[in-house]
Amino acid sequence: MIGVTKYTSAQHVSAVNALAETATALRGHALPRSLEDRVSVLLQDLFAVTVAGARTGELRELTRNWVAEAGETAPLGSAIRTNVETATVLDAIASCALELDEGNKYAAGHPAAHVVPAAIAAVRLSKVPVSGRTFLTAVVAGYEVASRFGYALTRNDRWHTHGHWGATGAAAAAAMVWNADVDVVAAAIDGSSALIHVAPWALVLDGNFARNLWIAGAVRAGLDAARLAAAGLVHNSGAIEHTLGDIVGSLDLDRLTEDLGRRWLTLEGYAKQHASCSYTHAAIDTVQSLRAHASWTAEDVEHVHVQTHSLAEPLFGRRPSTRLGAMFSLPFVVAASFVADSIDADTLDPAGGTFEIAEQFSKRVTVATSIQLDALLPQRRVAQVQVELRNGEHVAASTPNPVGDVDHFPMDRNAIRAKSVRLIGEADASVITEIVDKLAASEDVASLIGALRSLGN
Repeated sequence: MIGVTKYTSAQHVSAVNALAETATALRGHALPRSLEDRVSVLLQDLFAVTVAGARTGELRELTRNWVAEAGETAPLGSAIRTNVETATVLDAIASCALELDEGNKYAAGHPAAHVVPAAIAAVRLSKVPVSGRTFLTAVVAGYEVASRFGYALTRNDRWHTHGHWGATGAAAAAAMVWNADVDVVAAAIDGSSALIHVAPWALVLDGNFARNLWIAGAVRAGLDAARLAAAGLVHNSGAIEHTLGDIVGSLDLDRLTEDLGRRWLTLEGYAKQHASCSYTHAAIDTVQSLRAHASWTAEDVEHVHVQTHSLAEPLFGRRPSTRLGAMFSLPFVVAASFVADSIDADTLDPAGGTFEIAEQFSKRVTVATSIQLDALLPQRRVAQVQVELRNGEHVAASTPNPVGDVDHFPMDRNAIRAKSVRLIGEADASVITEIVDKLAASEDVASLIGALRSLGN
């Protein structure tokens, strides 16, 4: 019956309390080795991706025109100096601008880009030096909170994944950095849901750059919620019931809290090889695998048929006019995979030489969803590709998950380092590696991360 909810308000409050208790229980001792290793790889990846995003023409133009107060804080990959708030926003925008940032298939989104900028901002704003242990614990706590909300949320299909549930993790991370107790952490998590962004899928598919600011909005929401909670102006009142659990979609509180402290979604994220929406990656990987063993070329292809899961259905649109639009067009990126050796920022640049060729090839590409493939979600995000050649031959292959997925050739520290070098060069990748390696032993994370200001200069 419409209007009937499965859970009471008290149950929503209890679920958030449980998340806050799990987060704060991480304090006072070293992180489990698996979590510490995971967060180190995550930070290496996100820092490099953010620097690469900051170097795009779009971010350079945005930074040049961003009216902000002066300060001493440098956004990653930028030569400007500004205040902490502005640097945080620009970093959050850059982190997702290339669609290369880490994600989590169970959360169906990108927890790290929501959480890490908030944790760094909280460190920089702290009145006392913050240790590396505190910072890393806050990132793990925030990531776990955010990804669990993504996992528990069934979104209205008009909503994109950025800018709403991720705010909960940003709030948890900031509150943890500021040494908040369990009640304040719970208040920050719940309060952040009252500050979320409306995030329509349609704007993404239109290639509207405003989409890249939704994560920045969630980061701000998390920081502001942590401030409100510290001031005692919000408490864990069950706001999530009305926001994430009603306006955005519905929340399954059993999934939100299942196996807390035993199963860590933080360990189940994926890294991205291709500069496009992750829902396109299994198809790209399949095409690249077919091409690697082929005697034929793109000119020999008559038709391509792709079958995949329904999560990718919003990406079935054609004729993108911007890089962002191209990242979210499955027919386009499949076509680009036939005519280019990599799906990167240059390949998807409308001013580049490949764009028009891929656009023409995309007329030969059809895409469809499969009920059978939907039944495999979320553990498997399968794509099947069948290629019909002009000589009448057919070749086909499938990929069970994108390469880089936790369940399919996950990218380890060396692979992430290689990705970093590819994106930003050996010298800057080395700076990031050195800083990440020193984090756990650091007694002043703000000073250590300050060394990142050299990147891009």
